[in-house]
Amino acid sequence: MNTNQPHIIIEKGVQFHLGELKDNHILYDFNKMLIYLDAKGKLLFGKNFKIYEEDEVVLYKLCIYFIRDFEACEKLNIDPNKGVLLSGPVGCGKTSLMKLLRHIVPHQKSYELIPARNITFAFNNIGYKTIQEYGNSSFYCFDDLGVETTGRHFGKDCNVMGEILLSRYDLFVRTSHPERSRGVKTHATTNLNAQELEEIYGNRVRSRMRQLFNLIAFDKESVDKRK
Repeated sequence: MNTNQPHIIIEKGVQFHLGELKDNHILYDFNKMLIYLDAKGKLLFGKNFKIYEEDEVVLYKLCIYFIRDFEACEKLNIDPNKGVLLSGPVGCGKTSLMKLLRHIVPHQKSYELIPARNITFAFNNIGYKTIQEYGNSSFYCFDDLGVETTGRHFGKDCNVMGEILLSRYDLFVRTSHPERSRGVKTHATTNLNAQELEEIYGNRVRSRMRQLFNLIAFDKESVDKRK
């Protein structure tokens, strides 16, 4: 990556210009970003990957969020300093997009994408150290939030992801004051709606999630792209 020109990305010897540099500021072009995302998606997920026209509204919101286009974000009520909660039906492409979108901003701190169920499995084996580990200042995207089982360690049940979200909320609040650097980012994908999430995690966690995340949602009728 050329740190002076992060809008020019090279993949397999091909240059992709996501926009142009003007007065030390990148003017991104959404159509050019879609061309890059389609090419990068094929490299990551295989030749059958494609950008679906019906997903472009969701992709636009994700793109302006990741490139931190403050003006466009404000129009759509997106806060670039929060994380993203990407929701939608099974198979609509949430996980793939969260794996993919981080590549359009190689100059920004990336995040690790981890299935929520894997975190619960880890808790079952090693206990509360797991909550401390994921409640730290690293950037994460918790995949399939809400489908994990209740954690159990030495006979004690624990809503593991709920506890981690509370820890990450506290960390976000402490690090997101204007006089400090950008706060700790937490992202997630989920198949569940707001009511279902509240049933699993409770009102307190759901309230914190509203402050942690921008909700970006696929249409509930989105097709299963894995079929």
